This record gives sequence, C-alpha cells and structure tokens, in this order.
Amino acid sequence: MPTPEFITELRSKIGHDMLWLSGATAVIVRDEDQKILLVRRSDNGLWTPITGIVDPGENPALTVLRESEEEANVEVEVVALTQLKADPPQTFGNGDQCQFLDHTFLCKYVSGEARVNDEESSAVQWVSVDELDGLVNERMRERIDSALNYTGHTRFGFEQV
Repeated sequence: MPTPEFITELRSKIGHDMLWLSGATAVIVRDEDQKILLVRRSDNGLWTPITGIVDPGENPALTVLRESEEEANVEVEVVALTQLKADPPQTFGNGDQCQFLDHTFLCKYVSGEARVNDEESSAVQWVSVDELDGLVNERMRERIDSALNYTGHTRFGFEQV
C-alpha cells in the first residue's frame, strides 16, 4: 500500500501541510556475495534500498522486517541501527509536504526469492558496491555506506536540513 491509511486520514484533516514522519531503510546484504538488494520505486523510478513509513506505535526495526517481505518477498535479520538522520523536507507531485526522520538498518538476507511483491516497486535486483554509482542518489548512497561501514556506533546526522 503506497500511502498508509493513517496518513490518508491525517491528510483529510490537514490537507497538504507539512507532516513529520518516521521512516525506516533496510540495507539488505547477502552473505554469499556481499550484494545489496535494491528496488526500483514505481512512483519516481529511483533505485533505493527497501524503505518504508513507520506505522504509529511500530518499532522501526519491525518496519524493515515488514517492508522487506511486503516489497521484495525476502526475510531478513536486523543486525544494527547504523544511521539516524532527518531528511530534507519534500513536496510530492500532489502537493503533499513531509519530512522524514530516517532510521537506517543493516540487515542480513535470510531467505526468499527477491521479486517485485507489491505496487510500490517495478523491479528488484541484487547489486555489488561497484554497481551503485549511477544507480542510487547521494542520500541513498549515504544510507548504504552507513550500513556497509558500520563500526558498532550509529551515525547521527547533526547538520541542519
């Protein structure tokens, strides 16, 4: 489901005004070849790791477990929270404004054949680190980097956006 019901309900009350939302990103790594799972988003055509909006009361780590299954048919193990960072505000094509606090997690692939599993993505692929250039934007590359270079300490985005 592209837009969670709780957001649709909020939008019916506040229109296009700014929403502050929690998001979660799963950087899923396959042990056998160290490839990373990417999906091509249906809404904008961009390649990204699995991402999703945290439901009210949901732990962001559970969000990445849920979204990995919903979007790509894979089961993952959450290894670590690698980055916590506020994204810049954005305005969608319909005029909706929002800003996300993203929780990026390093996840280990466990099972399942990666495939397009819902309407949110149009393609799924496993890629090597060398293949990331030109595929993902700088913001997603930073999330991937935080997971692949996790040192045991979560990165915090202290800069103002």
